[in-house]
Amino acid sequence: MFIRPLVFHDRSKILRLIEGTGTFNEMEILVAEEVMDDALRHPEKGDYYIFSAVDASDSPNGYICFGPIPMTQDRYDLYWIAVDKTASRQGVGGKLLEFMETNLLKKGARRIYVDTSSTPPYKAARAFYEKHGYQLVCVLDDFYREGDHKMIFMKEL
Repeated sequence: MFIRPLVFHDRSKILRLIEGTGTFNEMEILVAEEVMDDALRHPEKGDYYIFSAVDASDSPNGYICFGPIPMTQDRYDLYWIAVDKTASRQGVGGKLLEFMETNLLKKGARRIYVDTSSTPPYKAARAFYEKHGYQLVCVLDDFYREGDHKMIFMKEL
């Protein structure tokens, strides 16, 4: 596995990968698509850093998107991380997370935040973040809709 910056020909494969997880809803997939398109059209803005984990044939089997939190100092958000079901449980997600953390340490980052849902489809994501040292720091009740709380995890670098 190799991790490299997102390129245009990754786009459709990553969108299929996101859809194939069965975790993200239609609105979330549309937002992921918009973020990818913005990053590909305007890489100079630096709002989003997007990387693909690719296999030996240069086909994406995972991706990660992160960026600086506006109006903060040395704080970053992990916006998206997804792994193809065929590569699940093979360490791809952990390697993407480690890649991001190493990259952000070089940029002087102090904290990484990640938001997720409290609903059952996101249970594995919450366990993944905790396994990798992210701590639950805040819960915003009924944030997304009634009964769907926003859970904010944070890792101090």
